[in-house]
Amino acid sequence: MKVDIVQKVLKANDEIAKLVKDKLKSYKMFCINMISAPGSGKTTLIERIFQEDAEDMRIGVIEGDPETTRDAERISKYNVPVVQINTAGGCHLEAHLVLQALDKLPLGEIDLLIIENVGNLVCPVGFDLGEDARVAVVSVSEGHDKPFKYPKLFTTANLVILNKIDLLPYVDFDVEEFRKGVLGINPNVNIIHTSCRTKEGIDKWVNWLREQVKNG
Repeated sequence: MKVDIVQKVLKANDEIAKLVKDKLKSYKMFCINMISAPGSGKTTLIERIFQEDAEDMRIGVIEGDPETTRDAERISKYNVPVVQINTAGGCHLEAHLVLQALDKLPLGEIDLLIIENVGNLVCPVGFDLGEDARVAVVSVSEGHDKPFKYPKLFTTANLVILNKIDLLPYVDFDVEEFRKGVLGINPNVNIIHTSCRTKEGIDKWVNWLREQVKNG
């Protein structure tokens, strides 16, 4: 019975995700879904985009959070369109929530839509939001075993960001083991190393986004 219910929920979500995708396509908008554990630095990675030379991209943001509006408040300081979705304790965003959020955005003025999912490495992975690409974010403070423990996220990722690399001297994180784990699951995925504190690798992150918008 539980399996049947889950399948029905996912099927309904996929149908709405197609509506989201069609709507984004009609506006020639590229959309990414950022997935990570809480505290990996997703919001700061988004902020760094606006602090770089990224004026050539018109960006909108959807923020997912169980309760607060803190992330949306941070992004709004950059004068970009942003919508906060509160899941009332839910562990992931679903396509119907994104579809509703699109009505609150100036879609004709956006080239790149960034969805910051709720911090979780399991639940968000199973729900298509209509995105064109998934970005998996892992911070070095979380441990290098994440690809082995949460393989589905890395299987479905179009980009993997290893964040907070400025902490490498202070934590027990094996970069090569992490890399082997990721590429063993998804051999062709791009891995970018970033530090939002030192800004190392942020240019690569922004350039990757720019390339997706250009070719999307």
